[in-house]
Amino acid sequence: MPNSTPLPAVLLLNFGEPGGADPSAVTRFLERIFLANARLEPHADRAAARARSRELARRRTPGLLEVYERIGGSPLDAQAKAQAKALDRVLRARGRPMRVVVGMQFTEPSIEEALRRLRATGAPALVPLPVYPLCGPSTTVAALAEVEDVLERIGWRPEVRGVTGWHRHPGYTRLRADAIRRAAAEAGWSLTDPGLRVVFSAHGTPLRYIAEGSRYVEYVEEWCATQAHALAVDTWTLGYQNHTNRGIEWTAPDIETALEDLPGVAKILVDPVSFMHEQSETLMELDVDLAGRAAALGLEFRRVAVPHDDEAFAEVLADLALAALGIDFPALPRRTSCRCRPGTAVCFSGEPLS
Repeated sequence: MPNSTPLPAVLLLNFGEPGGADPSAVTRFLERIFLANARLEPHADRAAARARSRELARRRTPGLLEVYERIGGSPLDAQAKAQAKALDRVLRARGRPMRVVVGMQFTEPSIEEALRRLRATGAPALVPLPVYPLCGPSTTVAALAEVEDVLERIGWRPEVRGVTGWHRHPGYTRLRADAIRRAAAEAGWSLTDPGLRVVFSAHGTPLRYIAEGSRYVEYVEEWCATQAHALAVDTWTLGYQNHTNRGIEWTAPDIETALEDLPGVAKILVDPVSFMHEQSETLMELDVDLAGRAAALGLEFRRVAVPHDDEAFAEVLADLALAALGIDFPALPRRTSCRCRPGTAVCFSGEPLS
């Protein structure tokens, strides 16, 4: 007779992105993003914030539609679902089955839809696990906050063991370094060539969030230094993919600006460090826009593919999910309380690895 004991659950939290160039879907997506970040601008009340979000979305929709038409729609949703299936396989292979579902911040299936599905299974414990390599305020922190809000709204109270920062997982360090080595080898390039520069491209964030205490920039810089060390690369460059939809200050240097002063460099190998999926920020902003800027500067351009389907990544996710439930893995950094969301989640970025 099969075991009917309810399984603990993993909720893989993702940003979400429209899968095609549907104007209404793109506008809804943008409105949700702008409203979620409404505090970046002063508003008299919630109604004013909604009106401003609609205005910004209408302004941005035509350009984003062109992007999705150019890249054939975003593959993020399909890749996120494949990651969930891979995680499920790994957990079962380890004899630690859990229910694995995906919840998106700004598209479907929403975080609320995913949590209602899990509530129906009677899961006694829930591990919200953001699939964001570097903990940021509008990604990891905001997604976990939404999980808390939805759980309260639907009246579900499982044991919650959220995960925040996990970029120090040694298996993750290895798989990203391996991806860079593969990209260099496929191009016929040597990472020791003085004419080659590894360029790390991170998603930008408003400086207001940094001023409020976010450690995102600290984590990005640490990660780039860690990767450079793993690759035995002495010199590297970091730039941010900023989105200037509002008149506010963002992280610096902007990725295009970062390419302008590279004396003696003829080739650049660009690694999108903030992403574990291919999406518009990689397929358009890097492969088209940044590649064009590099060509104008006389630089040969290659981009490291995001290793979204690397089996080693499913192993990393399994380690994190099980560790959140109290199962120790000697290779993992020490679990600490999250400094970005105190008391709500465990963090694997509390102190550097020795």
